[in-house]
Amino acid sequence: MRRSEQSIIVRAMQRSELPMAIEWARQEGWNPGLHDADAFWAADPHGFYVAEADGEIVGCFSAVAYDESFAFGGFFIVRPDYRRTAAGMLLWRQAVRTVGDRNLGGDGVVERLKAYTDLGLRVAHHSIRFEGRPRAVAAREFTPAAEAPFELLAAYDRCMFPAPRTEFLRRWIAPPDGLALCDTVAGEIRGYGVIRRCHAGLKVGPLFADDAGVAEGLLDALTAPYAGETLYLDVPEPNAAAMAIASRRGMTEVFRTGRVYSKAAPPIDLARVFGVTTFELG
Repeated sequence: MRRSEQSIIVRAMQRSELPMAIEWARQEGWNPGLHDADAFWAADPHGFYVAEADGEIVGCFSAVAYDESFAFGGFFIVRPDYRRTAAGMLLWRQAVRTVGDRNLGGDGVVERLKAYTDLGLRVAHHSIRFEGRPRAVAAREFTPAAEAPFELLAAYDRCMFPAPRTEFLRRWIAPPDGLALCDTVAGEIRGYGVIRRCHAGLKVGPLFADDAGVAEGLLDALTAPYAGETLYLDVPEPNAAAMAIASRRGMTEVFRTGRVYSKAAPPIDLARVFGVTTFELG
């Protein structure tokens, strides 16, 4: 049955409702982290919305504004029984109002990219989720990310992300069931990575590094404590060195997404992005 647009309202999401959105993302196969909520909310507590009909939440969307020029959309999920209603378009309109003139990025499954381009978004590249298991090698030691000078880490992160994300990053590098490591040489950061426990297995992201050697060393150190468990890594397809790392480890493609933007793709250094932070918030 088609519900009328008048019966659906869009309102701000409450913090207590964010776990519902994360659970919906799990059901859609995105496999979010078990403790993502605090970091997500810290990024922009005003950037989360729900669609409601007759007192029930039937959809959600996030449009996290990182600064005055860039925002990232995620959690664009409508309950199956409301997918042929106005709920999705109402959520999108709210996101557009929230974002304003910012460049809006997002990751969408390939099957939905036509819908996103119909909304005016542009596909920049694909990212591939790989699945595998940690390899049994002796990993070198790295600096815990929480012990590195935060200002340096945030500045390094900014080279691979279109905007500063200070509050998000403070929480992201301290995963309750994970590990965050930095490669530092003579006071300079050459790479860092985070592994966190997800609803299925563990996921590495981000994995940012100056070159493939640093990236692979970090990946070994991050995954060494989790031998035998299932590992996921989201790799931007244009980074051939990152694709080669996944191939050498015998990792297999689970699915792929398209990175979309409402404006031109921002000038980030994809050659140093060996693993995407998170499909939900960039």
